[in-house]
Amino acid sequence: MPVERKIIFIIAAAFFVLVMRLGQLQLFHGDELRRLSEENRLHIVKVPAPRGIIYDRNGEPLVENKPYFSVSLSPEMLGMVDLDAVSAFLGMKKEEISAKTDGRGKNSLGGIMLKEGLTFQEVAYIEARLSDYPGLSVEVDVMRNYLWKDVAAHVIGYLGRLNPRQAKSPELKDVPSHAFVGQWGVERVFDGSLRGAPGERVIEVDAAGRELRLIIEKPPVKGEDLYLSIDLNMQREAERAFGDHAGALVALKPDTGEVLALVSKPSFDPNLFAKGINYSDWIALQEDKRFPMLNRALQSQYPPGSVFKIVTGIAALEEKAVALDTPVTCTGGLSSGSWRFGCWRKEGHGTLSFHNALVQSCDVYFYTAGRRTGINSIASYARKLGLGSKVGLQLVEDKAGCIPDEDWKRKTKGQPWYQGETYIASIGQGYVLVTPLQAARLMSAIANGGHIYDVTLTLPESPRRPVRDIGVSEETLKEIKSALMGV
Repeated sequence: MPVERKIIFIIAAAFFVLVMRLGQLQLFHGDELRRLSEENRLHIVKVPAPRGIIYDRNGEPLVENKPYFSVSLSPEMLGMVDLDAVSAFLGMKKEEISAKTDGRGKNSLGGIMLKEGLTFQEVAYIEARLSDYPGLSVEVDVMRNYLWKDVAAHVIGYLGRLNPRQAKSPELKDVPSHAFVGQWGVERVFDGSLRGAPGERVIEVDAAGRELRLIIEKPPVKGEDLYLSIDLNMQREAERAFGDHAGALVALKPDTGEVLALVSKPSFDPNLFAKGINYSDWIALQEDKRFPMLNRALQSQYPPGSVFKIVTGIAALEEKAVALDTPVTCTGGLSSGSWRFGCWRKEGHGTLSFHNALVQSCDVYFYTAGRRTGINSIASYARKLGLGSKVGLQLVEDKAGCIPDEDWKRKTKGQPWYQGETYIASIGQGYVLVTPLQAARLMSAIANGGHIYDVTLTLPESPRRPVRDIGVSEETLKEIKSALMGV
């Protein structure tokens, strides 16, 4: 066979194979290849929604939104970019970029965040040179600025990057992987409504990943604003009064259960978390012996002391263990067996009836009232008044406190209850523990005539109703309030 005919035969055979292969791809893989082509040509860019603003009860803003810029690399461009050039361009070490890109394939979802928290000057510099670095793009997100810094930080909370556990949550499936979401406080509790709905931009790009034109744009939906029940002026004044002391304060509106102020000191500045807290700041907060991240109003349990005399007094009056005119003589202490239980006033209060005993907070009077009433009855009334159970404010997992009785000690200590322990518990010491929030709810129930309300941090949209009554007579409450006015 002449050489020319061999060449023609080879070309014809190759052309035949090529046609057959094209036919196979078109007939059997056409849809898949078309889809892959569209994915390479069209990009979907998530547009963050402006987060809802948090206000106090008087409309004073507690936070504001600020733009947060970052530069990312399109996954499709992995393997096609010069990492040395990109690292020099962004002022980063090559190892930093490699650490961010390792393990990310070209089919990864979302851009690969290389550098974040860019200044306006950095954004301008990068934007002006993006055409030289295919696959790089500047993205904008929304960052929180907490206007009052550490004021009400334990209430407001903070934002943070979506963590791996949250990324698996069905509620957050539409949130971009690099987005900020609520991690603590009301930012977390109301994250769904504050966050809003992100928008989308469908853009056409060239082979280098450069944007050619906008195909479709779906604008983001701003998050809902949130009005807290907190009064900023009251909150600031309460925090100022603490100075450098550690402690907690809760102020409630008695007839609704609204929180007017909630203080936990020492506090922290949530702006530390706004851009993603750095390691040294996080370690400093965690190792601080004053525990600034502890919400003492909900998570610390304290012996209530003389506040508990209200409970003992109610139990004693309701159970007829004492009458309003029952006299008790205080000589500075009370003896029981070989033990002596002192009064805070060493010289004693003399002979007192109920009203003056509560006004002067006489320990001996309430030792006596507690002994006559019994620990089981005192504990029962304490629980009716909301002590010994979680309030459930949702900011953090709150503590239940401890209201002891005979059964409690037998189960937890394996021991019987002793009369001396009743004396101690009657004045709010010993095993008795409450949180500041529980104590505030107790005082609210006395002030409002015997009603327990769910505690809330937001302004109610309609009149609030109590969840239950404490089951104490009007006469007893009247006497308790009269004595407290005397205090």
